[in-house]
Amino acid sequence: MGVWTGLDRLRHDGFSALDGARIGLVCHPASVDSNLNHILDLMEEAGLDVPVVFEPEHGAKGTAQDMEAVVDGGHTSSSSKASTRRFVSLYGDTIESLRPTDEMMDDLDVLVVDLQDVGSRYYTFAVTMRYCMETCAKTGVRMMVLDRPNPLGGLVTEGPLLDDRLRSFVGGFAVPVRHGMTIGELALLAKAEGVDVDLQVVSMKGWERHMWFDHTGLPWVMPSPNMPTLETAVVYPGSCLMEATNLSEGRGTTRPFEFVGAPWIDSKALASELNKAGLLGVHFRPVTFRPMFQKHANKDCHGLEIHVLDRDRFMAFRSGVVLLERLYRQDPDNFQWRSEPYEFVTENPALDLLTGSSDLRVMLEKGGDVESLLGRWQQQTDSFFEDVQGLLLYS
Repeated sequence: MGVWTGLDRLRHDGFSALDGARIGLVCHPASVDSNLNHILDLMEEAGLDVPVVFEPEHGAKGTAQDMEAVVDGGHTSSSSKASTRRFVSLYGDTIESLRPTDEMMDDLDVLVVDLQDVGSRYYTFAVTMRYCMETCAKTGVRMMVLDRPNPLGGLVTEGPLLDDRLRSFVGGFAVPVRHGMTIGELALLAKAEGVDVDLQVVSMKGWERHMWFDHTGLPWVMPSPNMPTLETAVVYPGSCLMEATNLSEGRGTTRPFEFVGAPWIDSKALASELNKAGLLGVHFRPVTFRPMFQKHANKDCHGLEIHVLDRDRFMAFRSGVVLLERLYRQDPDNFQWRSEPYEFVTENPALDLLTGSSDLRVMLEKGGDVESLLGRWQQQTDSFFEDVQGLLLYS
């Protein structure tokens, strides 16, 4: 038997824990069981009452691009019960839209969250879960989180712990960037941090911390439009840092986050330099790519494809920081930090929000040594699992 997710266990028990409840559901395309049945379809087949579906970033069907507002409603179903079901956006066009209001919980007994995370603090689904927990705590609605694997496993952590002053939609937990926790464990962490909600986490069966996603026997379903494969999730903790710059992180191509570049980059020189930088388990290949949308749309970008040769040795965040440093130094006249608001935040630079610290941006601007910074950050994270040991569901 492979791994059973929280949804698999709930389905196996005939959804008995939800009998008679009026249910709000937070889900997306990857909210499927091990046979690829979607949770909403399974709940309908079980005769459960699901009057409200809450849509996180990208929407319940995963059609919206990053930072694109999800519009309330607009879904159809052959079910007669679905004719009165509300689809409510938790990713609109204001920062207030990211949190469910107290009124949205009216007449609900329980809010069920079934979201596939990818193991990086930036990925927004876990923060949507936390915001839902905070509203449930205020309104007395109980919360059920169906656990799912961390695709990167649960043994390795990377990056700084979050500076509490930089909490945001891409930084809602005091964890490293690559945090090694499951979404159910993050829910327990939020409760330990003071979110006083009636919480039940339905744990997995058979998952162990050493497992990459393709060890689980579970099918990969894109949790968001630019997370097509496990390979994308492997590089994401590092190459997502490019969102804080005017370089393309490969959105609009068939290799999001595996391609990085811009029209002005000397790709051969950059690849040569990085391949001599002592980064383990990875090779950087010079490429030219043309994004079809977003940054540098319809323009040839010169840059790199990130080839992970040994994912057990590959340190994605470290590699992303070193890549960012080389890009910054190669052409400082063309390189720019993101100037537009990032996830509705204007008062803090996007890189600070992503790393959870201003240290990297300040060090790059001053020409400092990122290796010393990376070493200091790793000291922070070395004891992280000891600090959260009581919250871990899987040994």
